[in-house]
Amino acid sequence: MITRRTALAAGLAAPFVARSQAKAQNPTRNETLLLVQEYGPNSLDMQGIGASQPVNGVALNCYDRLLRFKPVPIPGGGGNAVKMGEMEGELAESWQVASDGMSCTFKLRDAKFHSGRPVTARDVKWSLDRAVSIGGFATTQMNAGSLEKPEQFVALDDKTFRIDFVRKDKMTMSNLAVTIPFVIDAELAKANGGGDPWAKEWLKNNVAGSGAYRVESWKPGVETIYARNDAWASGKLPQLRRVIARDIASPSTRRALIEKGDADISYGLPPKDFKDLIDAGKIKVVGVPIPNGVWSVYLNTAVGPFTDVRLRQAVAWVLPYEKILQASLFGRGLDMSGGPETPLVAWPQPFPYRTDPAKAKALVQAAAPGGLTTTLLFDAGNATVAEPMAVLIKEALAGIGITVEIGKIPGANFRGEISKKTNPMVLNRFAGWLDYPDYYLFWTLHGANSIFNIASYQNPALDTLIDTARFTDDPAVYRKSVIDFVSLAEREVPMVPIAQPTHDVAMQRTINGYQFQPCREPDFRYLTKGTAS
Repeated sequence: MITRRTALAAGLAAPFVARSQAKAQNPTRNETLLLVQEYGPNSLDMQGIGASQPVNGVALNCYDRLLRFKPVPIPGGGGNAVKMGEMEGELAESWQVASDGMSCTFKLRDAKFHSGRPVTARDVKWSLDRAVSIGGFATTQMNAGSLEKPEQFVALDDKTFRIDFVRKDKMTMSNLAVTIPFVIDAELAKANGGGDPWAKEWLKNNVAGSGAYRVESWKPGVETIYARNDAWASGKLPQLRRVIARDIASPSTRRALIEKGDADISYGLPPKDFKDLIDAGKIKVVGVPIPNGVWSVYLNTAVGPFTDVRLRQAVAWVLPYEKILQASLFGRGLDMSGGPETPLVAWPQPFPYRTDPAKAKALVQAAAPGGLTTTLLFDAGNATVAEPMAVLIKEALAGIGITVEIGKIPGANFRGEISKKTNPMVLNRFAGWLDYPDYYLFWTLHGANSIFNIASYQNPALDTLIDTARFTDDPAVYRKSVIDFVSLAEREVPMVPIAQPTHDVAMQRTINGYQFQPCREPDFRYLTKGTAS
């Protein structure tokens, strides 16, 4: 029975209609999901400049890509995650890499855009042309898989599409499955582009996809409502016919709605709330250690005191890793200290530093006998986790003669601040979509100097090792390159890994089919409501 209370919570309240009409026209309670989140999309175009994190969810659910990651069970149960290199077709019915390894040809399935137009290879080409040309994060992400220029993309006929590779890169195929290279209804976009060849302004406010859901209503800062696309051809039709994603800034309010049963699912709660929910046992919490995700302290190697490697090593030796894990993440993560002397072929992995204040103090006395004063910045939008981390870091460094002033940067300004590369210490969580060690260090330490190379680290030897690992197809060369570049990073410590966080999602026990995606946004396509588990 749907009471007024549950109807309002789920956004189902409507003028009275006859029972038969309601049954025919309105999704049932078990076909409607209420998600409560901190904030929603600030745009509907993930490729647009300045798109916020939740826009990934729009791209994931409302657009299709050529490929998607194949689901694999989460080891601890509760749903599925993904494994790099294991893909299945989304818009692609089949694909074949050429014998020389320098191209891949895709056969498209019969699919239609929300507009009713058939999806063609010309739409795929226009969409990938756009992704590599539009600039910003979208183009950078495409480049990370050696998808660099429109000439690589060839529409052979309506249902046949080819990508020509500029080089052999093991990340190319995986990069086609992340949210960025989604396929757009090119004719619809161009017709509404107002002269802009990429229809940026129109696509910022409109969805032109073929995905499992369409945006029925979007009220920025309030809620986004998704309706199922009953003509979706790229997978099994989802059980959920309607999804209401409501923006509620207060984490305590979101937690209360979940605990009372007035909301179905939530993510982005503070780690303490997830721990409390797990301990209470009434709400299902599914946690996945974020692949290629680490909370780290970045130490500026270009300007300021940490140009001296001894001071960087001192920070690595003094951090209270276990205390930080418990006080800021409440155990919802993995400690990144005390690793082996010889690195693993993996990332993230613990560095071989442990909490040893005496060793750290000796390094400071050798490098800066009078001590020093510096600053530590973090994103205020992550204050629930970052602030207790920063306080503990400040306390630990005070004990070895380093005085720290803490600065909070508003979330809207944080990327602009770190792009200056002038701050001595920055606390940040970075997570790469492609789960490869060389991919992570390409973004954070490579001399290409992306915005996420917060330490402004420049080392040609490291660059050579990262590039060798990225482009080799020899397992022995790859293994040696990874071990060597992680060893180099451990010695030089331009960043100190603290913890690999867990991505937690809280849901009612009647919710099943959870699917973790690298973009860390909810995938509505697999979720079901029904029997408690």
